[in-house]
Amino acid sequence: MSNMEELEQAIEITTGDQFVTFKLEDEEYGIEILKVHEIIGYQGFAKVPNVPCFIKGVLNLRGSVVPVIDMRLKFNMAEKSYDNFTVIVILEVQERIIGAIVDAVSDVVTLSPEELQDTPDFSSGVRTDFIKSMGRKDENLIIMLDIDRILGEQEFDVHDAA
Repeated sequence: MSNMEELEQAIEITTGDQFVTFKLEDEEYGIEILKVHEIIGYQGFAKVPNVPCFIKGVLNLRGSVVPVIDMRLKFNMAEKSYDNFTVIVILEVQERIIGAIVDAVSDVVTLSPEELQDTPDFSSGVRTDFIKSMGRKDENLIIMLDIDRILGEQEFDVHDAA
């Protein structure tokens, strides 16, 4: 059984304080497992003109048109060529389905309340409203994302107009 199949099975049978973790560059991020619909291998998509650069286009997912964002570009990271590890995580964001391109999916982890800490305070110019908390698993820190805040209504308006 492939790693992708194991993750998809774990998504189907688990609930609670569980998170799907993924990599962008050397950092690990987590999303509540209940927000993840599925994980698919990277595939091509139709490009949409006049949208922000992080919106890579749309894909046909079993007859539904799904917008696809590149999480690296959304977080102002350097663009990277897609490879065999690149996947698209299909998420529910603000009651809409979107695809998020990530470098690789890591694992499904369960974190107790003691393993989750509040987001540290930064200067007033640093935007952290999309970070839900910081997770600690063994010696690793995982940035837990509030996926509903990653794309604001204004960005959805751009997508809806496209």
